[in-house]
Amino acid sequence: MPAPQVGDPIDFTLPDQDGNPVSLSSFHGKTVVLFFYPKADTPGCTVEACEFRDNFPKFTKLQEQGVVILGISRDTPKAQKKFKDKFDLPYTLLADADQEIVKRFDLVKPKTMYGKLVSGVERTTYVIGPDGKLQHIFSKVKPEGHAEEVLALLKK
Repeated sequence: MPAPQVGDPIDFTLPDQDGNPVSLSSFHGKTVVLFFYPKADTPGCTVEACEFRDNFPKFTKLQEQGVVILGISRDTPKAQKKFKDKFDLPYTLLADADQEIVKRFDLVKPKTMYGKLVSGVERTTYVIGPDGKLQHIFSKVKPEGHAEEVLALLKK
C-alpha cells in the first residue's frame, strides 16, 4: 500500500498516552496536525514537542474550531505518558508500538546513528483538513522552528 498523498482521506485508531483509543475520524470538522517523531524523550524529539507545546495557544486560536495537535511515535503508551508528563505537553500523544501506522505512512527508513545503519522513523508532519483529507506533508523535518513553520502554513 503506497504512503498517503495530498487529497487522500486519513483515518486510523491508536492508543493515546493513557491507553485509550483515539481515532482521527473523531476530529472531523477540525484541522489536525499529526507529527511523527522517532522516539520520546530524545533531544530532537524533545525540541520539536516542546516547540509545539510553547506554540499551543497560537494553534488553538488559529481557526474558529481550533487546531488539534497529535504527536505519534513507535513508543508504548507508558513511554508516551512519561514524555507528556515530564515536559507538560498539552496535546495528545499516540503510541504506535506495533509500527502499524509508521509503516503504513512509509516512514521507517534506514538511518546512520553513531556510524551504524539502523532503522528509524523519518520525522514527518501531516496536516489533515476538517474533511479528513490530507492537505500538506512536511518531509524530513528539522525540529528547530518546525512548529512556527506549521503555524505559518495554517495562517495562509
